[in-house]
Amino acid sequence: MISSMTGYGSASRQVSLGGGVVADLQVECRAVNSRFLDLGFRLPDECRGAEPALREIVAQKLSRGKVEFRAAWRVNSGSSGAAKANPHALGTLNRERLDALYTLQEKAQEAFPQAEALRMADILRWPGVVSEPRGEEDGWVAGTIEAAQAALSVLMESRHAEGKALVTVLTNITAKMREIVKAIEPKVPEYVAQYQEKLTERLAEALLAQEQGKVSGGAGTELMERIRQEVVLYAVRIDVAEEFARLKTHLQAVDTALAGKGPVGKRLDFLMQELNREANTLSSKSVSEECTQAALELKLLIEQMREQVQNLE
Repeated sequence: MISSMTGYGSASRQVSLGGGVVADLQVECRAVNSRFLDLGFRLPDECRGAEPALREIVAQKLSRGKVEFRAAWRVNSGSSGAAKANPHALGTLNRERLDALYTLQEKAQEAFPQAEALRMADILRWPGVVSEPRGEEDGWVAGTIEAAQAALSVLMESRHAEGKALVTVLTNITAKMREIVKAIEPKVPEYVAQYQEKLTERLAEALLAQEQGKVSGGAGTELMERIRQEVVLYAVRIDVAEEFARLKTHLQAVDTALAGKGPVGKRLDFLMQELNREANTLSSKSVSEECTQAALELKLLIEQMREQVQNLE
């Protein structure tokens, strides 16, 4: 299934901290466009052990995109019941740190008598005063991997949905391009004949003027040479059959790629270059205003496709 490179997913798992206390672990996964697979991780220290496994898991599922994992956790509020049953469940006080903090406060108040004493909340938040349960590393790693895999699954579903929508957009654009080719290709012989008629008239007028002596031999020869050069250039310019054939072939290749499965972004990016090359050639070989306008419309549609193709994996 064709996928876009943008998406988002999140999932959560619970990790035991011991003593009946659990932590709610939330993992988010975001993806944006990138030519290659670019992985990034913003994980708390407890979860970093899961990073190597996550890199391997993502590499097996994705081939392009800048993918970032973020994780955060907090103690589950439902653990208060466990705290009542086990006073040490939510942490233990470090007596040495408390004594040191008390001494520090006394010295500070001697220097600043007007200063207020520390509040209980300030004391409990002081670094090292409360030793909180952290759980086992294996539990954190397992919980992080499970949550990340679930988040990645949600992300991939969103990528598939967006990819399906992009396929519809691109298919509509190729249909418009086919309509332009279908409308202009039968008219090319008529435009060529009109242009050829104009050149023939100019050549006949030049020959008649030279025969009647209205222009000098040198000027007449120069005029005829210029017309002859236009005829040569015209002969090169008129053959656009190959460009139309290649355009239709490339459009068919685009539709085939969109109807297939798996990563197609790089393939479609190459086809955009080829389509643009043919549209440029049609524009340079144009023998009428309508042909020029058709080539410009094709280039505009190709650019629209190129922008959308950048989003496909």
